[in-house]
Amino acid sequence: MTGRGHDPHPAPARPLGRGGLRVGPYSFGGAQLGNLDREVPDHEWTGAVPAAWAGGARYFDVAPHYGLGLAERRLGAALAGLPAADGAIVSTKVGRLLAPGPGTGTDPEGFAVPDTSVRVSDYSRDGVLRSLEASLERLGRDSVDILYVHDPDHHYREAMEGAFPALAELRSQGVVRSYGAGMNQSEMLTRFVCGTDLDVVLLAGRYTLLEQGALDDLLPECARRGVSVVAGGAFNSGLLATEHPRPGAAYNYAPAPDELLRRARAIAAVCERHGTTLPAAAARFPLGHPAVATVCLGSYSADQAARNAALFRAPVPGDLWADLADSGLLRADAPVPHAGPGGAPGPAATEGHPA
Repeated sequence: MTGRGHDPHPAPARPLGRGGLRVGPYSFGGAQLGNLDREVPDHEWTGAVPAAWAGGARYFDVAPHYGLGLAERRLGAALAGLPAADGAIVSTKVGRLLAPGPGTGTDPEGFAVPDTSVRVSDYSRDGVLRSLEASLERLGRDSVDILYVHDPDHHYREAMEGAFPALAELRSQGVVRSYGAGMNQSEMLTRFVCGTDLDVVLLAGRYTLLEQGALDDLLPECARRGVSVVAGGAFNSGLLATEHPRPGAAYNYAPAPDELLRRARAIAAVCERHGTTLPAAAARFPLGHPAVATVCLGSYSADQAARNAALFRAPVPGDLWADLADSGLLRADAPVPHAGPGGAPGPAATEGHPA
């Protein structure tokens, strides 16, 4: 179930974890379904998942954190309305339980929802089981395919002693197909890759056209150990999402520093010279690394989801990457995609830049 809608030249599916799942280049991130940054009305969000499905997305990621459960409820409703959605791959996350909140204002963590719930950090075995049970109820599903430990930046020991053993148990029992961790940093993810038997990680914002530090720790370790990488945050929360980045564009959910804005504009200019766009190059770049299984892009609406899907069909000339490297705008050792559908790496593109 990893087709690409009506694309006559679909990109090959890649393994996602070790449980037999396979995924196409474009996957759907569900944060916007939780009213990220603004309230998303029904007429807008209800079209996003069907449009992503029509564009080839078969993997959908969500979390209790996103809108205090709203994103899970919306994703469950949207998938239930798709005739063939029993072929969807769904992941959610553990580590934040939802408890009753004051109900006197709005969520303080960036989602436009009432604070009728609050997040309680819990990376224990019991917390994992309770979180999964609540997520399944919100999603309206009997199971999910992948569970991630979500942002355990300040809970390393609790995750190692509680959450990961619980997830390993769930995988061994066949309750989930794969498990892993989702974070905005590569350093701790690398420690988890080396210290547990996880088989998939979601790395958000740290392997993009703007920054490739994960080449120094996480990505080579994942390649050695057969761990799949889901690349999230490919637009660095907005800076790489438009053809011509403007002042005030977001980077890590805050206005981008001038230095990064200048760098993004320089990359955009090189893309334009090669007849492509910054968003198309940004969406495709992570797929050049052999450990990266898919790129996870969020959207608020049907139009955004269709546009995201189209980025994986847009022409991105192979010599773009070498030009970026020669200009000092991309690390010379970064594996790059070839120019084919979906940007899947070819035999000559998995190490360095193609000649």
